Amino acid sequence: MYSPARNWGPGFIAKLIIMALIDAIGVYGIYSAWTVKAMPIVIVMILLVLVANVVYFARRFVPAKYILPGLIFLFIFQIFVMLYTAYVAFTNYGYGHMIDKDRAIAQMQEYNSQLDPNGPSYQLTMLAKGSDIYFGIVDDGVAKVGTDAVALEPLKGAKVADNKITEAPGYTVLGMGDVASRQKEVTSLRVPVSDDPSDGALGTSNATSAEVYRPVLLYDEAADTLTDTESGTVYTDNSRGNFRAADGSKPPNDVGWRTSVGVANFARLFTDASVAKPFAEVLAWTIAFAFLSVATTFLLGLALALVFNSPRLRGQKFYRVLLILPYAFPGFMSALLWRAMLNTQFGVVNQTLLGGADIMWLQDPWLAKLSVLFVNLWLGYPYMFLVCTGALQAIPSDMMESAKVDGASPWRQFRSITLPLLFIAVAPLLISSFAFNFNNFNLIFMLTGGGPTHGTDPTRPGGTDILISMVYRVAGVDDGNPDYGLATALSIIIFILVGAIAAFSFRQTRKLEEMA
Repeated sequence: MYSPARNWGPGFIAKLIIMALIDAIGVYGIYSAWTVKAMPIVIVMILLVLVANVVYFARRFVPAKYILPGLIFLFIFQIFVMLYTAYVAFTNYGYGHMIDKDRAIAQMQEYNSQLDPNGPSYQLTMLAKGSDIYFGIVDDGVAKVGTDAVALEPLKGAKVADNKITEAPGYTVLGMGDVASRQKEVTSLRVPVSDDPSDGALGTSNATSAEVYRPVLLYDEAADTLTDTESGTVYTDNSRGNFRAADGSKPPNDVGWRTSVGVANFARLFTDASVAKPFAEVLAWTIAFAFLSVATTFLLGLALALVFNSPRLRGQKFYRVLLILPYAFPGFMSALLWRAMLNTQFGVVNQTLLGGADIMWLQDPWLAKLSVLFVNLWLGYPYMFLVCTGALQAIPSDMMESAKVDGASPWRQFRSITLPLLFIAVAPLLISSFAFNFNNFNLIFMLTGGGPTHGTDPTRPGGTDILISMVYRVAGVDDGNPDYGLATALSIIIFILVGAIAAFSFRQTRKLEEMA
């Protein structure tokens, strides 16, 4: 029987409070996305909020109540990231192309402006809110305030004396000392007169009066062109995120915008000599590094597992604990320690173990590659040792006894019984280890930083860069010159390569299982 009192019990009240908080967060997210005109995010956020309310307030969606949070996190942190990465790969998003077209036009008009000798002049009051500074003026008896990101707008409640703002609610009036300490910021500030960039912007040279600066570049929305009023040059959209004249020249203080470029980023990886050659070299080294890392760690781990799996060996547990110690330390810390130990002048390897030798382990391209493989062997063999030990112990002992009775030699037993059964157990782990080393960014970054580098170009891959560290380098995280479009295109190539190699390897693994 239906009972209203029961519906409004403590559990329902708690659910109501939690959903109210979720709805509030959702509405804030929708508003934030709306203000930056991110309409896809707005639509997705609205759908998520609606679905959450329907699921948690309708009785017939009981199973969905348990899986919906996981699905939402899966969408936000996995699916959305993958889709956005794919989207960026087909754009020119990067240095000089990070904003939309309207903002790029507004910035070019702001940067290319000159004082209007016939324009009005206003008495200026410098205002501050937080760390931002504002212009305060009186225009036809109306107090207005604005900054570089917000055009002039009426300021309610302001006090005006002698056609100048003296008090502004919500703002701090800056004195001459404060203005002097921020002189460069004040004189470089341009405050749009209105939302139309052609109306110009206010600027000041003395912080006491503001004049109108008119844009030299005029935008014709119908023709989609910028015209330089001084030279008469007309710049048109080149469909690659820039305005260009007929002769290919750039407008003064050129600003680009983010736009779709199709498969141009992928084409650069194979056709642009400045990108294609480093890409091919890094790809070859990445495959070699991943394969050799798996092969060396597996062989050493297997050899140690065979030795310490012998029932005749005493103290097995003690030795096994010693062997897996490198696995107990964080990988990035071990890489940093090895970087110090391999230092040419002060490292323990050169100064102590090799008696003061001057071997450039991390500066020579080939020695650096060897060092990376050796350190990865140190870090990876304990894992393979544990895996192989478990697989060996899982092999039925009666099979080995039968082989001995049939007269099989130890080598024959290992080759015909132990190894095939071992591969069936560890092949999926070898594939996952290959995929991990294919993207082993931590080791490369912490040990060599991708170096040794070639010349002074920070965007060119170094001697030990693998594809994932090349993505980091191309993304311009360190040098402030990012090319996110190319970097994400490269990440998709990595995904395809790893997926293809993994699919092929799993197919071969199934063949091993069928043979067994």
